[in-house]
Amino acid sequence: MQLRAFADESLLMNDRFLRACRKESVDTVPVWIMRQAGRYLPEYMEVRRKHAFLELCKTPELAVQVTLQPVARLGVDAAILFSDILIPVEAMGVPLEFLEYQGPVLGKGVRDRSDVGALRIPDPDPALGFVMEAIRLLRRELAGKVPLIGFSGLPFTLASYIVEGGKSRDFARLRSLMKDDPKTFDSLMDKLAATTIAYVDAQIQAGAQAVQLFDTWAGVLEPDQYISQVLPYTSQVAEAIRKRGVPVIHFVENCLPLLPALRQLPVDVLSIDWRVPLDRAADIVGSKFVLQGNLDPEALFKSIPEVEAAAAEVLQHGRAAGGHIFNLGHGILPKTDPETARALVEAVHRLGRKG
Repeated sequence: MQLRAFADESLLMNDRFLRACRKESVDTVPVWIMRQAGRYLPEYMEVRRKHAFLELCKTPELAVQVTLQPVARLGVDAAILFSDILIPVEAMGVPLEFLEYQGPVLGKGVRDRSDVGALRIPDPDPALGFVMEAIRLLRRELAGKVPLIGFSGLPFTLASYIVEGGKSRDFARLRSLMKDDPKTFDSLMDKLAATTIAYVDAQIQAGAQAVQLFDTWAGVLEPDQYISQVLPYTSQVAEAIRKRGVPVIHFVENCLPLLPALRQLPVDVLSIDWRVPLDRAADIVGSKFVLQGNLDPEALFKSIPEVEAAAAEVLQHGRAAGGHIFNLGHGILPKTDPETARALVEAVHRLGRKG
């Protein structure tokens, strides 16, 4: 598997992202942007006026179209599949819809042992075949211009949506489940880990050349609770995926309290949110990891000279890490000017040049 995963890299015209993931030499710091296919792009909004969000996710040709938009407009060093972390949750048997200005709404809250027992671990090829078909189409359409990143949510973040029934401010139901019924919580995490491993493996088999694992909401936990109840499942998923031979990236928002624990993860890249300077993160996790990030997304609302200065500061901090992939510290915001985003990419390539 590892040989197959890397064998076609010789066909890539731009491999600096993958090389940076593996701490190999690069001509300049690579850059891509979380949520780079999204509402800040007029061409994306043109598609969205005709199609609902889930329709985009589930129609391979549409997913390919919007995935490619920022690659063409911004000149980023990687494409990331257009989809949503909750797509496999729906395949587990939880109804899912996206409401405008509200986000995901899950048709039932999974709260007790019987609810967890009713969840299935889907076979990703028949249940989520539209994702794999989008990946196969993307590899053909990209034609080696840049590598393709697949992604998935990690068990804790998926559990937060499943238990809460959607987004939550305080995660009260999930916290209660973890404290009062840890066996049911563990059973849920077991199923989510198995689902995630199978789902990401299918993405890699279809052609994903790297994987980002999102545990966005894990930062709400105290470190001891994260270590005892979440880290074992995250490690299980990451270890299984890393054996597939592609670089693995981990992201959690509000990561600073968890960074000492994240040192244990079997991943290649830690994506750092904007609250933590990269040199400080490097001091905590050491040189084992490549760090990804971490410009504040709101910095893109400033003038282009100010954006370039902010990028230069992030690049300076990134020199302390074992390697650096430039990104935002979270997803790009909908009101961002695409021309400013393009200017950011050009500035990173210019200012991050080696030698």
